[in-house]
Amino acid sequence: MIPNTASTAILLMALACLLPFIFTITAKIAAGFKKSDNRNPREVMARQTGLAARADAVQQNSFESLPMFLVAMVVAMLFFVPQQIVNYIAVLYVGLRLAYGFAYVLNWATLRSVLWLLSMACIMMLFYLAAKLAL
Repeated sequence: MIPNTASTAILLMALACLLPFIFTITAKIAAGFKKSDNRNPREVMARQTGLAARADAVQQNSFESLPMFLVAMVVAMLFFVPQQIVNYIAVLYVGLRLAYGFAYVLNWATLRSVLWLLSMACIMMLFYLAAKLAL
């Protein structure tokens, strides 16, 4: 059972903010990233292929979807979507994004796309529920 509190939602938002870094670390380990590579890390990562490149793409995509999730969470809470529903959707989003990352790293393209779509549906559901209450 997920706690029915706003602090749970806030913790899930923080966890979502940390997810990209899991894949940043994965990408750099897979690339054999060295201390000297830190002088121009984007250039180093741009030359990568395979697992390192896919892990880097996950972190980039994670950062791209993060603002939408955070805004959707705040909007849902501001418009008094029931906290339990907000929390369940947030848990689902974080879980889907984590699974998406692993599917991407493992090069399971179809599953990755399905998981991406489902994670975006979580965001849209939060907006939909807030809009429904705002009417």
